Amino acid sequence: MGAERMKMLVEEALAGVIDPETGLSIMRMDLIHNIEVRADGSVSLVFHPSSPVCPIAYSLANFIKKTVENIKGVSSVKISVDNFERAAHLESLLKASPKAP
Repeated sequence: MGAERMKMLVEEALAGVIDPETGLSIMRMDLIHNIEVRADGSVSLVFHPSSPVCPIAYSLANFIKKTVENIKGVSSVKISVDNFERAAHLESLLKASPKAP
């Protein structure tokens, strides 16, 4: 599968992720930026929580990662976090979380 097709699948999957506080898609809320898909199936993106102290940023970021990992052909997911007070901590937890088999 080509990188452009894979990117479209990632965008479609993330459009189904709903922010529980607003009831809106995270894509509609513009919380995801810079989606990149490489030929080897690795995906990177930037997660921009709705506020610097977003109370659900950890659970939402974890759900985003699992959603992308479950797409056929995705080999790895790297999420950078922007505009969040504990961005470095959240990124370290996301890196430590292995891809589900």
